[in-house]
Amino acid sequence: MAASGDHGGRTLATPLARLVAGELGVELAAVAGSGRGGRVMRADVEAFAAAEVAGEGTIPVFHLTTTVDAEELMDLRAELDVTVDDLVVKACAMLLAANPELNVSWGGDRLLAHKRVQVGIAVAVDGGLLVPVIRDADRKSITQVAREARELIGRARAGELAAGDRTGGTFTVANLGMFGIDQFTAVVSPPEAAVLAVGAALDEPVVGDDGAVAVRRRMRLTLSIDHRALDGAAGAGFLEQLKRLLEQPLRIVG
Repeated sequence: MAASGDHGGRTLATPLARLVAGELGVELAAVAGSGRGGRVMRADVEAFAAAEVAGEGTIPVFHLTTTVDAEELMDLRAELDVTVDDLVVKACAMLLAANPELNVSWGGDRLLAHKRVQVGIAVAVDGGLLVPVIRDADRKSITQVAREARELIGRARAGELAAGDRTGGTFTVANLGMFGIDQFTAVVSPPEAAVLAVGAALDEPVVGDDGAVAVRRRMRLTLSIDHRALDGAAGAGFLEQLKRLLEQPLRIVG
């Protein structure tokens, strides 16, 4: 017997439900619709995806850490009047677009490749954490990323985020540097395959090529990865590219 949402071989669904299903890798035909005539709604897709994730149990995760010389990054941040997060989000988006094999997630029995780069930003709010998503972050200028991030963070803290603001992410950036945290590991949130944890930029003594010691600002980045979607070499390659990009930050805005 056909499902209530089946209509001549095509599942009845709202356009937004189809969009979210594509972003989350959900087969619409498997979703029970709660709308009129069995039409699949966005909430139905999100609930289905959440149930699948909950049924997966513990996922295999590994962590990689690197240290970035943040001198030029911090100077550029001040000059452009943007945040470290803005620059990191834009840098990650650029790399995910340039390396589409990294913009993936695990779909239960297959690897899902995402056509769009959607970067979530972890925001601490009263009672928990919210992760609004900057859509197509790779196609936006640093100014656009910064403006959208400010708006999303403001709405998150005011409790005004729409459900659609928090779905469809393919990668997340979490920063606890403003709380004085030097280094940490963030939790991967399926169906995303990776999350980047950004620590504080700290003054540290560094030995230069000439043997002289100088104090420079450095920060530690830790990448947590779902091992089902990406292997160690892919994660290390991404982190190496990100380190180089953040140490030459004019490439982010150029």
